[in-house]
Amino acid sequence: MHPLAIITASALLVAAARGEDTFRSTAQRTHLLELFTSEGCSSCPPAEAWLSSLRTSPRLWKDFVPVAFHVDYWDGLGWPDRFASKSFTARQRTYAAAWGNGSIYTPAFVLDGREWRGRSLEAIPSAREAAGVLVATVGKDGTVSVTFDAKGAGPWTVHAAVLGFGVSSKIKAGENRGRQSTHDFVVLGSETAALTASSDGWRAKLTLPALRERGELGLAVWVAERGQTRPVQAVGGKL
Repeated sequence: MHPLAIITASALLVAAARGEDTFRSTAQRTHLLELFTSEGCSSCPPAEAWLSSLRTSPRLWKDFVPVAFHVDYWDGLGWPDRFASKSFTARQRTYAAAWGNGSIYTPAFVLDGREWRGRSLEAIPSAREAAGVLVATVGKDGTVSVTFDAKGAGPWTVHAAVLGFGVSSKIKAGENRGRQSTHDFVVLGSETAALTASSDGWRAKLTLPALRERGELGLAVWVAERGQTRPVQAVGGKL
């Protein structure tokens, strides 16, 4: 279980108790847009503000699913980012290694597993490439049932992340000292599982963590080839 997850304060289960939520992609590839960021980085607030602006785009959840991973390598400057995780830093390092680049930085955008410097809504392609339908259903018990009608052979791994919106922090140290920082699409907790082949596609079930954060929540789910980081299909929405 992700280190941000705790056993009590089940905000996700409260959201799920309103009824099942089902998120379904089209057969075309929905792009996964990742931001690696930190509350300790003075260059990150403009990038996060741009990411937040995507909340009002009619293309959100259709053409792209955004997620913001907070990394921990800025924590040594005096402000420990409460959303940061070593596993998120490891994910960014895996990307950098795949690109043949040993250095990592923030803010860093990644689109479909590739370094991306566009920071423009127009630079995100429409969903056109055939990928297969990805469906994620959040049950009342907080479990997520996933099916994937894959276009490739696999095997596949599915990732599910609980996202927070309008989450705010008063930064008291580091490069952003004195700043009130607000985050959208911030990853609060995540789980990973192997998809199992069945007669009608690929299936998996994940149990999402209960969270310390309350308020507006969302879900992002994406699939990658097993052992790979680059996503092939994504789906998401508000809980």
